[in-house]
Amino acid sequence: MSTGDHYFTASPASPEQQRSLTVRLAGRDVTVRTAGGIFSPDGLDKGTAVLLREAPAPPATGTFLDLGCGWGPLALSLALLAPDARVYAVDVNERALDLLRSNARSLGLSQVQAGLAEDVPVDVSFDLIWSNPPIRVGKAVLHELLLTWLPRLAPGGVAYLVVQKNLGSDSLQRWLAEQLPADSYAVSRYASDKGFRVLEVRRAA
Repeated sequence: MSTGDHYFTASPASPEQQRSLTVRLAGRDVTVRTAGGIFSPDGLDKGTAVLLREAPAPPATGTFLDLGCGWGPLALSLALLAPDARVYAVDVNERALDLLRSNARSLGLSQVQAGLAEDVPVDVSFDLIWSNPPIRVGKAVLHELLLTWLPRLAPGGVAYLVVQKNLGSDSLQRWLAEQLPADSYAVSRYASDKGFRVLEVRRAA
């Protein structure tokens, strides 16, 4: 991305160069489309793979969110694992959102709704959030992102966030525990794997 694009660029100027990949999601091999100018265009990144491996299976139904969806491995996995759930997928990168919409269509996953943050109705709450959050946007943006979406967990809802240990997973866990009301949210380390932490944020029922 020599143009200076980042995966959190809204409208990448770099060549799209779409490609097809076969990846394993929800226990099956699926073919997806990716492109330059988005996060992890060459397949599953290590953090996302850890989250998919370590997070518990989603409930059969409910309203789910993939926060920072990229081309969609988490959203697609949620939809494949829970066909009766509604899955929202949010990103700032328009190219990534277009790819996820295309991938969902090709897999027959009509319950996936990919869009910008403002496209999600304000009255929607989430039973489950999966996220490989965009750590490299900087603390201020990351903190605002998490404090915008984690309070939208429904009562009894839970979020799983994967964060690289050397990029501040433990300090982020402490910060979340300080910021979210202790009588309503429990923040803990759910799993550790290959230099990553999976953090759990659970809202009281």
